[in-house]
Amino acid sequence: MSGHSKWANIKHRKGAQDAKRAKVFTRLIRELTIAAREGGGDPESNSRLRSAITTARGSNMSNDTIEKAIKRGTGEGGGVVFEEVNYEGYGPGGVAILVECQTDNKNRTTAEVRHAFTKFNGNLGANGCVSYIFDRKGVIRLDGERCDLEAVMEAAIEAGAEDVGDEEGAIVVTTAMEDLNNVGKALTDAGLPLLSAELNYLPNTSVQVERKDALSLMKLINLMDDLDDVSNVSANFDMDDDLMAEIEEQLG
Repeated sequence: MSGHSKWANIKHRKGAQDAKRAKVFTRLIRELTIAAREGGGDPESNSRLRSAITTARGSNMSNDTIEKAIKRGTGEGGGVVFEEVNYEGYGPGGVAILVECQTDNKNRTTAEVRHAFTKFNGNLGANGCVSYIFDRKGVIRLDGERCDLEAVMEAAIEAGAEDVGDEEGAIVVTTAMEDLNNVGKALTDAGLPLLSAELNYLPNTSVQVERKDALSLMKLINLMDDLDDVSNVSANFDMDDDLMAEIEEQLG
C-alpha cells in the first residue's frame, strides 16, 4: 500500500473515532450545503448530495443536522455562502500536494494554506502545477469488521468497480468518477453498510520519501488537514511501512 493510501486510511480511522469534534462535522455540513446548493435538495436526483449524506451518516451525524445543512444549501435556512477552491504545491522530497478547500473567505484560506506550505519547507504553486499527477476517482469505505471482503468484491465488481482492497482494517472500493453512486447503491442494496462514499484525487505516480524528509512532510500534511477550510488533502508520496508507523507514533 502506498504511503498516501495508508495515511488516508489512518486519517479516516481517526476521524471516525473522533467524529463528534466540531471541525469534522463542520466539513461534512459544508459538503452537504454545497452539494444541495449546486444540485438541489433531492438526493435521488443529486448524486453528490447522496454521497455526502452517506458519509455524514457513516460519521454518526443526526438526520436533523443533515436536513438543516441541506435546507441551508437550497436557500431555506440562510447562512454563509461557501465556494470551492483548490491549491497545488510541493512538499519536502518533491511530493506533489493538492489541497481541496471550501471557504467563505478565499483571502484567509490562501494565507493559511501558503503558511502551512512555507512552515514545513514546501512551496505553494500555480494552478495546474501538480493536478495532472492526480486522477479523480470514487472511493467507498466499508468497515472490515462488519463486512465480508468477498461479498464486497462480488457486489462491487459486478457493479463496475475498478478495485477492491483490504487496507488498515477498512475495505476500500475504487471506482471511476461516474460510477461512484451506482457502485455505492449496489453495495447498499446488497446489505453492506457504507462508512463513506466520496470523490477523491488519487495519485497516478508516486515519490518515495526518504527518512530526512518524512517527518516534515507528514507535519505539513497534518497541519494542512487541520485547517478549518480544508476538506481534503491528496499527496503522491510512498513511504516504507516501518517508517510510516514510526512517524505516526511521533505525531501521536
